[in-house]
Parts: sequence; C-alpha cells; structure tokens
Amino acid sequence: MNNLLSMPASELVQRLCSHECRVTEVVQESLDSIHRLDPALGAFISVDSDGALSRAKQLDGHTGECGPLHGLPFAIKDVTDVKGLTTTFGSRLSAKGPAQSDALSVARLKAAGAVIVGKTNTPEYAFGAVCTNLIRGTTCNPWDTALTSAGSSGGSAVAVTSGMVSLAQGTDLGGSVRTPAAFTGCVGFRPTLGRIPEPQSLLGWERIATQGVLARSIADARLMATVMSGNDARDPLAFGDREHECESLPKRFHAAASLTLGGEYDVDGEVAQRFSRAIDKASEIMDVDEDHPQAGGASQAFCTLSYAQTWYEFRHLLEAHPELATEPFKWNVAQGEGVSLESYLSAQEERTRFYRELQHFFERYDLLMVPSASVMPFRNDSGEVATVGGRPTRRITDYLECTYLFSLAGFPSVSLPAPKMPDELPFGIQLIARPCHEDLLFSACALLESEAGFVHQWPPMCLD
Repeated sequence: MNNLLSMPASELVQRLCSHECRVTEVVQESLDSIHRLDPALGAFISVDSDGALSRAKQLDGHTGECGPLHGLPFAIKDVTDVKGLTTTFGSRLSAKGPAQSDALSVARLKAAGAVIVGKTNTPEYAFGAVCTNLIRGTTCNPWDTALTSAGSSGGSAVAVTSGMVSLAQGTDLGGSVRTPAAFTGCVGFRPTLGRIPEPQSLLGWERIATQGVLARSIADARLMATVMSGNDARDPLAFGDREHECESLPKRFHAAASLTLGGEYDVDGEVAQRFSRAIDKASEIMDVDEDHPQAGGASQAFCTLSYAQTWYEFRHLLEAHPELATEPFKWNVAQGEGVSLESYLSAQEERTRFYRELQHFFERYDLLMVPSASVMPFRNDSGEVATVGGRPTRRITDYLECTYLFSLAGFPSVSLPAPKMPDELPFGIQLIARPCHEDLLFSACALLESEAGFVHQWPPMCLD
C-alpha cells in the first residue's frame, strides 16, 4: 500500500497542512477505494460522495490554522447522526429522514477538520454477532469474505482495516468496537465511560454503552479519541480533561494476563493458542503475571441491566411492526421484558462490587490482558454464536463475556492486533486499564506496536 490513505493519520495531516497534497486528492482516493472494494465487502450503508468532495474543496481553500484532523476521510457508524444524511440504524423499523443536526461527536470531528465520506453498516440497532441487516446486507471480512467482520461496528472496522478511510467511529455496548477490530485486524478503542459524552442518551445515569474508535494504529486512535472527548453539561457521566490522572508512566509495565478470568467464560481452542503466543511476545517487553480479578456475578449483572435497558428503549418500536425486525434484535429486546425492580437493583449492586474489585486489582497491576474475542472469525451464514469452546451457549451474547465484563465496569480498553503468521486470520488481545488512565493504556499499546509486532496488517485483497 503506497497510497496516501495508507499513511498514519498524523503524517497525512501534516502533508495536507503543508500543501504537499490536497484534501480533494485524499478524499477522491477514499471514494475510489470504496468504489473498488465495497461491492465485495459491504462496509457502507451510504456514501456521500458529493458532500465529501464539497467539504474537501472547502478545506483546500482554508487559509487559517489546520485542525488536528484536517482533511482526513472518516466513516460514521449508521446509528449516529450526521447532518443531511439518513440514520437507518440498519433497520426497516426506522422511518427517519435526513438528520437535522450532527451528533456531538460528529460535530467535534468536523470542527477538527474531518471529512465524513459515509455511514457504515451495522446489525439492526447494533444488535447481532454478524454485521448484517435487511436493508444493506452483510459486511464481509476482508481477510476472507465468507467470514464475518463481527457486530456491531463491523462496517467501521472493515472501512478502516481495508484502507477505505483513515479512521472510523463506532459504538460499543458489549464489545461492538473491540470484537470487529479483533476479527479484522485493526485497533479498537473503548474509552472510560463518560470520556466521550452522550448528551442524547435516554438513560444518562444508567448507561453502559459508549462511542469508540476504529484505527490502524494506537497513535491514530488516540488522535481521534482526543477530539471526541471532553465535558458536556447535558451528560451526567461526562467529565473534562482527566486523561492525565496517571501521574507518571512506569519504567516497565506490570501486567496481569488471564485467558478466561479463572474459568469465568469459555474460549475456542485456537483463541487459547493465539492468546498464549501473544502473551509470550508481550512478556519480552513487560512484566506479565498470570492473575485475574474475581468476576463474581458481573456477567449476570451485565445481562440484566443491558437487557432491561434495551427493552425499555426499543419495546414500542418493536411492538408496532415486529414483522420488519431481525431475529437478533427481537431476541435482545425480549430478554428485558419482566426484569423485576429487585433484579435490576441487585444487578446495579453487583456492578458496583465488580467496579471496586477491579479498582483493587489495579492497585497491583498497570494493565490486564485478556482475549478480545472468545471465538475466531466465523462464517457469515452461521448466524449467532451457538457454541464456544465446544459447549453450547446459554444466551446468544455469551461469546462477548470477555469484553462486556469491562463494559459493565466502565474501564477503558483497547483491542490490539496480535502478531500473526501470513496464513492466519487476525486475532486481537484486549488491554484494560483503570478509569481515566488512557495515557498509560495508549503508551503500553504503543510499546507493543513498536517493540513486539502488535500491528495492523493489510488484507491481501486490499493490496491489489
């Protein structure tokens, strides 16, 4: 890959700001890549060619100081509003016209110079193991188009890892940024809950989900996340500039590593093998102990809270036209019906306990490393995950336990592509740090990238 879009985002911004290349040139390259690759991959629900080129011409005429994202082509997951574009949520149940305003995160990206080229595919309302829906179809994995890119930010992950855009936005409830990143071989960042404000969230105090970042390097992820972050008075969980709560970085990182958190969840055999290799590699540059926090009832707490919140938010939409909905969406909404007040409050109590358990655990360690996914990429036509590690799942969300436990606690995490052999599929390792310690988390990931080969690789189909 020798084109402009293959460059690190910060380097490309420097070239654009010094007029070594033009924004229209970069954006046209992005649109050409989408035209060439997306018929086979299905990453985009909609592409705004005219709007992107118009914005590019405007930026080329800019004479003032450049923003930190000046001229970079971006993609936005189609559950987030972009002014003038329709937000479909990947659903036939959505009857909205073009959005009248930008979501806060999108407004911040645009203000920093980003060019939005389109909206990326998602399972219906971001629920589903396979990134597919009834209005766009399936987003395929660029490493093997018969395999899934995973849900629910699969479109954004594919757009980034294949080089159609520089960076992309996603959302993550139980792993919807980290799992697609792991399956497609890019970086997926889920921030501390509240770092990226959600002023339109219905359940501001109670929420688990947050927006996140898909990138090809940790430096690019950090660049984008910094722009999206910052306080907003409408979000009760939002906070200001607390990225530097870590007073100083350790001279050598001390990490805990655990495949299954002591048997808390199952993993497939290849996941166990790849994780062991990745930890061996990480151990060359940091101190790693086999240890884990006590999950207790955290898994059930996540399910109770997320299902109840999903039912509350979507029940009326589904009741009106159930025949238009996908089965994964209907399943997720149905699980929350009948959750008692006692069960809900008990789950909140367990959420608090697990948060405190993790805080205590991180008194001994800088980082925790676990797999980013309990299974390897699977076929698009196989539907939801029915078995993990040879055992039947109780719920179709069980395969996400290695990610959703840390969603529940609100701790920041990154899925980083682990070293791989040429004939292997991508595999992601998840690094977790304590809240507001993104500085430490990014620094550890950067070390793994530069010294241990935890880097994005280009899928062969994108090199043609």
